[in-house]
Amino acid sequence: MRVLVCDDHVVFAESVSHLLALRGVEVVATVHDPRDAVAVARREQLDVCLMDVMFGTTSALDTIAELRLSAPRARVVLLTAWLDPALASTALAAGAHGIAEKTQPFDEILKIINRVVAGELVLPEERPSPHTAPAARRATGTVQGLARFLTPRERQVLSGLVCGNGTAKLAIGMGITEVTARCHIQSVLTKLGAHSRLEAASLAVRSGMIDPRTGEWLVPA
Repeated sequence: MRVLVCDDHVVFAESVSHLLALRGVEVVATVHDPRDAVAVARREQLDVCLMDVMFGTTSALDTIAELRLSAPRARVVLLTAWLDPALASTALAAGAHGIAEKTQPFDEILKIINRVVAGELVLPEERPSPHTAPAARRATGTVQGLARFLTPRERQVLSGLVCGNGTAKLAIGMGITEVTARCHIQSVLTKLGAHSRLEAASLAVRSGMIDPRTGEWLVPA
């Protein structure tokens, strides 16, 4: 099995790569930026790309499509330090095949990799994160009520967040600058009372506002 490891925490990435090698896994490369992962995928035969979800303030979800185009047979397993309830749906929409938590023992992460290589979709059981529990418990009607205050542009942005789109992809799709896209994103977070993009996407999915598979709105403006 040929694996690419991509994580911006250098010590963590190198530790995972070392443990994989000890288990007889061929680590093709260890990189720390999604763009480098795509470059490796273009020139190497890969079975798995083990990739962090967040790189600073940037999500890796909108890199997955390019990664899979570069290495069509490779399976993508995302690593996350904490599990947001919306991550499973947004990860699937982006093209990931599995999610592993960094707090799991390494042997559990390796089991997930093996299951994904065998053709399974491996997603963790949904449970509230301590970071998002207050918002996740918010009543559906209240969240949908807050959504009425979103402008048409902000509704587009929230739909894009549910689909796992990053700032650049949102800006291109909406025909606006990245600066303007960031302003719309911040406005969405403020109006929904969310602390992160993933939390906002989680609220939208859990309250039945947006279809996580298509990004289509399910409630009227």
